[in-house]
Amino acid sequence: MRKSSPALRSYQHAPEHVDNFVALDFETADNGADSACAIGLVTVRGGRIIDKQHFLIKPPRPYVMFTYIHGITWEMVKDKPTFKDLWPRIEKTLNEGDYLAAHNAPFDRRVLEACCLAAGVPAVSKKFLCTVQLARKTWNIRPTRLNNVCQHLNIELRHHEALS
Repeated sequence: MRKSSPALRSYQHAPEHVDNFVALDFETADNGADSACAIGLVTVRGGRIIDKQHFLIKPPRPYVMFTYIHGITWEMVKDKPTFKDLWPRIEKTLNEGDYLAAHNAPFDRRVLEACCLAAGVPAVSKKFLCTVQLARKTWNIRPTRLNNVCQHLNIELRHHEALS
């Protein structure tokens, strides 16, 4: 989000300080929740974007079956850091906000938890805000696919690019 929104503040399930959060999005290589092959992180403070990070991640198995969805190939990630190797760079960012926000948050939370478990690192204990639920309850957007929500909010989207 570009700026703090009164509609976001009025969302009944949103934390009180909705102006400070980290939005995240994972892309996965296969059906395993531990198969993150990309992560996008956007840090928001005071309702303004202050940082954007994108990382390709070497998944735990040597193939990428969802290339047709996100365009990421094994060749693109085979020499990238594993989630465990990347963890020191992203842990601080994940802990900077009052909470984590994601579109379809249960998916991203499951991927984050599975990757942390597989890497043997402590899971982030932040609360998640699901922007699917936010869009339904605040703006009554139906359907609530990411492209529908972005269109409603006039936000440019490059679907299945983790940073977008």
